[in-house]
Amino acid sequence: MRLTRVMDWELPVIALRTQVVLPRTLENVDVGRPKSKRSLEEAQAADNRVLLVVQRDPRVDDPTGEDLYTIGTLCIIKQVIRLPDDTLQVLVEGRERATIKAFLPGPSLRAHVSTISESTSEQDTAHIEALIEQTKAAFTEYAQQNKNLRLDSFHLENLKGLREAGPLADVITKYSTWEVRDKQMILEEADIQKRIELVYALLSRDLERFDTEKQISARVKQQMDSNQREYYLREQMKAIQRELGSDEASETEELRQRVEEKNLPKEAKERAIKEIERLEKMSGGSPEATVVRTYLDVVLDLPWSELDDELLDITHTEKILNEDHYALDEPKERILEFLAVRQLTKDIEENTYKAPILCLVGPPGVGKTSLGKSIARSLNREFVRMSLGGVRDEAEIRGHRRTYIGSLPGRIIQGMKTAGKINPVFLLDEVDKMTADFRGDPSSALLEVLDPEQNNTFVDHYLEIPYDLSKVMFITTANSLMTIPRPLLDRMEVIQIPGYTLDEKIEIAKRFRIPRQLADHGLEGKLTMGEDAIRKTITEYTREAGVRNMDRMIAKIARKMAKGYLENAWNGEESVDEQSVRDLLGVPPFRDEQAEKVPQIGLAHGLAWTSVGGVTLDIEAVSVPGAGKVTLTGQLGDVMKESAQAGIAYLRNHAAQFGLPEDFHESRDLHVHVLEGATPKDGPSAGIAMATAVVSALSGQPVRGDIAMTGEITLRGRVLPIGGVKEKLLAAHQAGIKQVIIPQANEANLEEVPESILAELDIRTVKTFQEVLDQMLLDDESQAEFVPPPKGEGQGASAQV
Repeated sequence: MRLTRVMDWELPVIALRTQVVLPRTLENVDVGRPKSKRSLEEAQAADNRVLLVVQRDPRVDDPTGEDLYTIGTLCIIKQVIRLPDDTLQVLVEGRERATIKAFLPGPSLRAHVSTISESTSEQDTAHIEALIEQTKAAFTEYAQQNKNLRLDSFHLENLKGLREAGPLADVITKYSTWEVRDKQMILEEADIQKRIELVYALLSRDLERFDTEKQISARVKQQMDSNQREYYLREQMKAIQRELGSDEASETEELRQRVEEKNLPKEAKERAIKEIERLEKMSGGSPEATVVRTYLDVVLDLPWSELDDELLDITHTEKILNEDHYALDEPKERILEFLAVRQLTKDIEENTYKAPILCLVGPPGVGKTSLGKSIARSLNREFVRMSLGGVRDEAEIRGHRRTYIGSLPGRIIQGMKTAGKINPVFLLDEVDKMTADFRGDPSSALLEVLDPEQNNTFVDHYLEIPYDLSKVMFITTANSLMTIPRPLLDRMEVIQIPGYTLDEKIEIAKRFRIPRQLADHGLEGKLTMGEDAIRKTITEYTREAGVRNMDRMIAKIARKMAKGYLENAWNGEESVDEQSVRDLLGVPPFRDEQAEKVPQIGLAHGLAWTSVGGVTLDIEAVSVPGAGKVTLTGQLGDVMKESAQAGIAYLRNHAAQFGLPEDFHESRDLHVHVLEGATPKDGPSAGIAMATAVVSALSGQPVRGDIAMTGEITLRGRVLPIGGVKEKLLAAHQAGIKQVIIPQANEANLEEVPESILAELDIRTVKTFQEVLDQMLLDDESQAEFVPPPKGEGQGASAQV
């Protein structure tokens, strides 16, 4: 096509960002840029003629000639209104198309321009008239379907009255919602027939798009219930994507991006992408889609490579452990040994050192859980605690398979998700309290978790992909090893945490518990507690290996003193003494052990170990006329009963040696009772104590009450070693007993006992039961000094038990 220039002008130029002004139209143009304002002033000072040209890039704030299209519209300025923000609103009338020949230098935009005359290709007039009518009809339909077009009926009727193709094309372009490039293309077209054909083509394109949108809407409405609005919107979005062939959007795209950003192992990444592809094919509101979304959220929220910056410094760790815990030297030493190896091997490439699983075993209240927290704090690692008490379902550890409604990953994976790092300190609390039933054995599921050779590929039933637990520092706690399955115990390194001595409890109270309770009760600077008061609280109001009940008693004192302070405030610090403890806590619940140290017939003191620490056992025996029946009471377990029967069988075989009636197994009934009958008891270590009580009951010789004993008896009278020596000696010391008999084979275990305890105890070792009797039964000279207990005690008292 040839453009014929008919007239040259030198005109000011105003650049427009996104507005195309066409000939034969009136437009309001906002002028705010300084350069544009100068051009407007120059036009007003001359003949009100100005050239309006659109920018190629609307983001350019100070356009030059290179930033503008070369063809614009020569306009006449009709009116200028200054707005409150100093912007000028200019009403212009488009006259002719014009092309820029050259820009002139100066502070404003000016250019040599030439107008462009319109031309018409040689065509049948009937063809053009038909095209005009088709274009008018297409625009009428366009105006009805285009929701963004604001055109009243008056302007629409005026447009229908146009008879010429050129003006019709320009006016339709003005009212359309086309993009700038489309309108500029029509402005640049000088051939009238081609221009009207171009307008008709653009109208047809938009009408086809409107029809497609209607089809999409109809298709979605057929699939959906009218009340499911959210579901309808999701389906509509999918239908739009299908029609446009677009893969943008969406939740699945966001999930894909998260998968790419997450440093997933190869197997986990492949599984996540496969699940995303499944999700794309599902109906958005289906239950299965919800299951897949939940699964992907779990996989993408889990830490796969995120590490805490571990602080390996045994000096720092030792400082933290000593700040948080008093005594416990052996557990602290073992923890520091483990961390020392970690510190020495952390920089070795391909380090094959497998960290052991620590199992802290001890009575309640000795600080097992808080030790785990201190280890995590000293290493600068996240801390996760998982209580296993009462857990009886394997799925608690391994999770449920996704075939079940509401399935979730196991608590191990949930704990890792909570930690957000792959190297937390993970505390498995109360590992000895798990039970098994028809749903499986959780302790068996823990075998893989706690095995350093296997836990780098731990598979949760919910995830179904391997997860690396090898960088986790697992710590377990237990009160007793007896209920832990042997295969599980074999995977752990046991660290025994014994009960505290009286002196250690006093120090813990002074350093930690009393300051904490005073702060919690608002009594800082108002109350002190003397050492004698602390000692009385511990010895007469608690019986425990740990300090939990002691803490409760101190809290009770603090509560009562807080009430007293509010009722009648005191000046300075109030001191709690022994008498105050009695007044505040009431009658001591534990009897004075000294009363039981008087020698008595048929009464022996044994020592036992329980999950809450060592305890003393008072064992009574009585012999009455009968037919040789043996009765054992006191909630004794099978092992303890068998131990008593073995001791009695030994005595029958050596009755003459011990001065017992040779026919006592036929003429006398024996009743052996272990006090505190509500408490279950078991184990062989009370064997020599029960046998001693029986000998005393049959012979009438008193048993020394100031000596406690522990040891297993055999049918040949040998005394075999037992466990829990340290805890039993601590219990004897706390009960005020100064002499203890233990098996000679346990002599090596005395190294575990604190020196302060050994200094106050007379430890005697024996190999045979004869040695026990030599020390426990009073000889004739000692018996002459024996003062019988008041009436109703001794044999008679034992018979009444």
